[in-house]
Amino acid sequence: MISTTLSRPFIIAGPCSAETENQMVQTALALKKTGKVHLLRAGIWKPRTRPHLFEGVGEIGLQWLIKARNLTELPVCTEVAKALHVEKCLEAGVDVLWIGARTTANPFAVQEIAEALKGIDIPVLIKNPINPDLALWIGAIERLSATGITKMGGVHRGFSNAGEKYYRNRPQWQIAIDFKQMLPHLPLYCDPSHMTGKRVLIAPVAQKAMDLHYEGLMIESHENPNAAWSDADQQLTPEDLNTLLENLVLRSENPAHLSEMNELNSLRKKMDHIDEEIIHLIASRIALSKEMGKYKKDQNMTLFQPSRWHQVMENYHRMAKEVQLNPDFLTQLIKLLHDESLSVQSEILHSNKDSSFNNGDTSL
Repeated sequence: MISTTLSRPFIIAGPCSAETENQMVQTALALKKTGKVHLLRAGIWKPRTRPHLFEGVGEIGLQWLIKARNLTELPVCTEVAKALHVEKCLEAGVDVLWIGARTTANPFAVQEIAEALKGIDIPVLIKNPINPDLALWIGAIERLSATGITKMGGVHRGFSNAGEKYYRNRPQWQIAIDFKQMLPHLPLYCDPSHMTGKRVLIAPVAQKAMDLHYEGLMIESHENPNAAWSDADQQLTPEDLNTLLENLVLRSENPAHLSEMNELNSLRKKMDHIDEEIIHLIASRIALSKEMGKYKKDQNMTLFQPSRWHQVMENYHRMAKEVQLNPDFLTQLIKLLHDESLSVQSEILHSNKDSSFNNGDTSL
């Protein structure tokens, strides 16, 4: 079951895919031995981007999952993508279901699953959609809630980005933080396996999730990751998972031993003052953008000058290194400011356009 009463972190672990009965059972027994896993996971049906890849063993894998539960006394969960999957899982007695990123992105599929679960209050985990769309994620929660599901949790597994070089799916932590703020009653888990795609990156991402006060982690673990039939690079052995969990640092939101946080409050006030200055500076920047828009309109100039933009970005990258800022962060920030600047200038360039039509003059 999904629990918020257990001490953090709540750990969901198991192989990406149930491949054979022996693999499922041996992995489950090794995970049980760690004493740190609360929910056993495995994919039975695998949605793949391209055909002819391993798409899961199908219904027979449910029997292996239940056998693993009987041997370990760990509740089990698997992914469902349509009503038939729900039906088969309920027949087998699966304890928890999860909805994957591809399915969350499809309101029709989520609604089908919700209807299949009507009147059955089984715990359901909902992964974020592939694309960074908070409304779709929230919408999936609302569809399930409307059909009577009360035990739910969100799973943050990162977002697809064509230009991403470091992660498999870019974390975009702020979207998950917004999710948590909008639905504070729902537990939020991090899936660093799908987020990173590389086992070497799983530990630092898991630690960051804990530092952001997530309730738990969903981590893929396989008895022999290098031989895994799917996502071999992002799975840990149960032993490595145990080491990762032993080394997690769990911090408190409000440490009990600190009756007063004078130093922290002082730092927060300083940050608030800096934020106020930033907001006023942005307002000044937008005012300059308006002046630039008027000039470009008077001179019949294009809204965007690529050579100028290239020069600006080179300068910002240089300055970022000089002041020890992350160049990628600064690039994203400047792009946001630049987009808003172009939007403001565009309104000015197109102001009073077609005014003759608006005034009723249709002469040619």
